[in-house]
Amino acid sequence: MISALPPFLLLMVGALVVPFLKGKIRNSWMLLLPVVSFVNFLLIPEGNHWVTSFFGHEIMLGRVDRLSYIFGIIFHLITFLSVLYALHVDDMVQNVASLIYAGAGIGAVFAGDLFSVFVFWELLTICATFLIMARRTPAALGAGFRYFMVHVAGGLCLLAGIILQVQQTGSAEFAYIGLATPASWLIFLGFGVNCAWPLLHPWLTDAYPESTVTGTVFLSAFTTKVAIYALARSFPGTSELIWIGTAMAAFPIFYAVIENDLRRVLAYSLINQVGFMVVGIGIGTALSINGAVAHAFNDILFKGLLFMTMGAVLYRTGKINATDLGGLYKSMPWTCAFCIVGAASISAFPLFSGFVSKSMVMEAAALGDLRFVWFVLLFASAGVFHHAGIKIPFFAFFSHDSGIRCEEAPRHMLLAMGITAALCIFIGCFPQYLYNLLPFPTDYQPFTVSHVIAQTQLLFFSALAFSLLLLSGIYPAEIRSINLDADWFYRKGGRLFYGIAERSFNRLNSWGDQLFVRRLPTALARFFVDPVDRLHTLFVAPYYKMIGKDVPADDSGRCERSAYPVGGGVLLAVLFLALMSFLFFL
Repeated sequence: MISALPPFLLLMVGALVVPFLKGKIRNSWMLLLPVVSFVNFLLIPEGNHWVTSFFGHEIMLGRVDRLSYIFGIIFHLITFLSVLYALHVDDMVQNVASLIYAGAGIGAVFAGDLFSVFVFWELLTICATFLIMARRTPAALGAGFRYFMVHVAGGLCLLAGIILQVQQTGSAEFAYIGLATPASWLIFLGFGVNCAWPLLHPWLTDAYPESTVTGTVFLSAFTTKVAIYALARSFPGTSELIWIGTAMAAFPIFYAVIENDLRRVLAYSLINQVGFMVVGIGIGTALSINGAVAHAFNDILFKGLLFMTMGAVLYRTGKINATDLGGLYKSMPWTCAFCIVGAASISAFPLFSGFVSKSMVMEAAALGDLRFVWFVLLFASAGVFHHAGIKIPFFAFFSHDSGIRCEEAPRHMLLAMGITAALCIFIGCFPQYLYNLLPFPTDYQPFTVSHVIAQTQLLFFSALAFSLLLLSGIYPAEIRSINLDADWFYRKGGRLFYGIAERSFNRLNSWGDQLFVRRLPTALARFFVDPVDRLHTLFVAPYYKMIGKDVPADDSGRCERSAYPVGGGVLLAVLFLALMSFLFFL
């Protein structure tokens, strides 16, 4: 037995105490939770822990190996930094949801069975929805609802795959699955929704920019990275992932270049960076898996830093569109400096964190003779420098002077951004500390002469191209607009389907109501008041009329029934038996 608790427990239980605390006590408690949880996590030895039986299947809440260990470190670290960044938030819903959200992400990476993974998976969806809707604007409420519906659909797909997988294999272990059965394809697709695969991605660019200033920082760290962990655990070496990741790395560039909302630019950039990780998992070699995991680690930091800086701009100015900003380096110099560090990291400048991880995936693609993939990743590297490395800091802090004069970001925000920026530089200068945590041993050396020169040339010519395009007026102008993405089809298609359903099924429902609720019961009630007389009216009267005779009648003028006492009952019995036989064989 071990003295530690399950990794997710302290954050989730501690979150329930937050509503009862106020002021500095609440802030201290929220900062203490990820620290204590991290210490608890370090006390858990490698192996399987907290294993119990559930309907004959093993439920494992603590599987610690090198893959889960590195994700545990970065998830605890970003939780602390995000909480520090969000100390000014008084919204209890947001505070509780963010801590449970982080706990669910940590729980998912340490879960050793598919059922536990599914539970934490759905908790991520629920808490993320609260974080999006916490902004309480019409756009945020709509985006939160769409986010929830998309992820519920993905969760149902995942659950169906898990049930089939357990039924076919007799085991609920969360390990290598591979693509071989319908169950594996359903699980694969369920993971893909959270990973924001092409055509399944609009939930990310729709919801993240509409979340709160601090909520977006949490969101950028967990949902897609838990999906990356799940793919690395269950589908390494799946060739389909190579092409999915290649598409993810390439297509967001075109949207990010023309996007006006700078947080939405970062959302597209997030998909672009996740594409590198998906390619690495798809290649499946030790170098590529290490590269994918290392880049996930670094992306959580530098993408979180960029979202922090844009969140600080939104917090102080109330604006986030490139057309509304500019010249903020005068008012927010520290935020500007931290943004440049994040931009240099995501662009893979030498001595910054992205340089030491992104190149591992590209090197693995080159060694695997995937020339087209390597070329697309090279193009994506140049593209990300354009939209995240240059566009974000340029249009927010430089460009034209918007005339906005505001205060610098609050101290706790600056401290969170400063620590994150320092980590980006430290990892970029001393990558061996990160490499020692990776799933497989590696002797990869990023600081070779050829690599440094090639990357520097790529960045230099990308900057030159941006400058020439901007000066010549060819670069797409920043304008207030709405860019159409793949979600246009299900937004418009959903409304069209609803309209068709309303016109067709509602009319059918109205017709059924008239027939089966109003007319038929009334007719049956009238019939059973005197069924024999009604049968005589239906069958006997037409017969007598056909042969030209009058219907026999009694003194009251009603049809004479005494001559037919058995026939009516027999007919009713025959009709009843026929109906029952039809229903039975149907």
